[in-house]
Amino acid sequence: MIYQPTLTSLREHPIPEWYQNAKLGIFVHWGLYSVPAWAPTGYSIKELIKKMSTGEAKDFESPYAEWYQNNIKLPGSQSRQYHDRTFGAGFAYEDFKSIFNQEIKKWDPNYWAGLFKEINARYVVLTTKHHDGFLLWPSQHPNPHKENFSASRDIVGELTSAVRSQGLHMGLYYSGGLDWTFNPKPITEIAGIFVNVPQQAAYVQYCMTHWQELIDRYQPEVLWNDIGMPLKANVEKLFADYYNRFPEGVVNDRFLKGLGPLTGIFKIKPLKRWLSRMMTNVLTSDMPSTLERRGHCDYVTPEYTSYRDVVSRKWESTRGLGRSFGYNQNEQDQDYISVPELVHLFVDIVSKNGNLLLNVGPMPDGSIPPLQLDRLKGFGKWLLTNGEALFDTSPWTRVEGSCLDAKTELPMRFTQKAEYLYSILLGIPEGTSIRLKGLKAAEGTVIRLLGDPTTLEWRQAEDDILVILGEHTQNIPSFGNACSLSISPQPESIELDE
Repeated sequence: MIYQPTLTSLREHPIPEWYQNAKLGIFVHWGLYSVPAWAPTGYSIKELIKKMSTGEAKDFESPYAEWYQNNIKLPGSQSRQYHDRTFGAGFAYEDFKSIFNQEIKKWDPNYWAGLFKEINARYVVLTTKHHDGFLLWPSQHPNPHKENFSASRDIVGELTSAVRSQGLHMGLYYSGGLDWTFNPKPITEIAGIFVNVPQQAAYVQYCMTHWQELIDRYQPEVLWNDIGMPLKANVEKLFADYYNRFPEGVVNDRFLKGLGPLTGIFKIKPLKRWLSRMMTNVLTSDMPSTLERRGHCDYVTPEYTSYRDVVSRKWESTRGLGRSFGYNQNEQDQDYISVPELVHLFVDIVSKNGNLLLNVGPMPDGSIPPLQLDRLKGFGKWLLTNGEALFDTSPWTRVEGSCLDAKTELPMRFTQKAEYLYSILLGIPEGTSIRLKGLKAAEGTVIRLLGDPTTLEWRQAEDDILVILGEHTQNIPSFGNACSLSISPQPESIELDE
């Protein structure tokens, strides 16, 4: 099929099988902000947005460390105080460039790629330019406002080669909506996120040329834009050209065009408050957004959330291991998601037709902070045994279920693949048997515990399947607080009374 730069044509693009089945990707936020590596802790981005909407919070001081440059522009902010105390009031954000470029000499892209492969990720998305405008590749179109404002190594190219050598797919992030070298005005409220999108012709050409250069040079399989695009950016042509060259590629939902000439009217306080309320509802909702209907995308990207049910539109939940994407040295163990929480989140997302894009925020020299590495390795270890129930699967007719063990009722999630139903228990069963509620199996059905080759005994107990685990529960590792059963052929789902 030859794609045309129209919504009708672009919406004919199917979700490629590799992305549908991938389930787990690794996001990498790495840049100048990794040097100070500082943001306030104690609240999430959603909590901040809600507090801003009620007036409890006066400034948009983000818990995202990659927003450090914006945070230090807020007079009296914690970030400003930290910056003056640590680096001095005269130390400009751009001065972190020499430190970063010195530190990245130690970076080994092959270590990252090997680690991501080890933990069973299927694709990687790297930030090529974040909101600060610093480039992680040697562009032929340098920043017109900041001389040599780019990394001294071709980080994009080196990581792309390393990732593909491991058989993984490579995607690229680009902040099309915000660039603080073109519009340095600080964002002090929620509406500013979109109101501050640069609209000048020079920026339109700059970001569109960058996207084209990234596609030509690195052939990414994911185009991951952020915060939208300028109103006059011809993203439809970008998508059509991209699909015609790389039909297996995908684009996310954050190419939504900015407000353009309407920006000025949002200086009127009532309209600005209305825009902030609307954005608060969108950014804090756990329901699919309808914003992408204004443009084209292959999938939607809720941030730090999951959905309540199966979503027919392919989606990708994106989040950090802590409350920040960029490395935040302030975050301690309690700020990070635990391995069991991560396992349960991933299972829930996959059962509802989603992927998880899990972020890693490296230190300036490219090393992965120990608390992040601990979570990644634990998660990967659990997936070695249970990945069969998640990768290359699709949602079942039911999303949720429950099973009874000797002491309690454990929640379950379901996935399916070929003749198999996978029942993932969000907990470790106690006792020697469990009842899978609301399932009816045919004679000859084979049930096994993933990681254990033994076929388990079972019998139908009214509307439930009674599975005899015996001593096999001793073989279930406890660190992930979840385990998986495969049932073949797939049983019948029985609707139970509430």
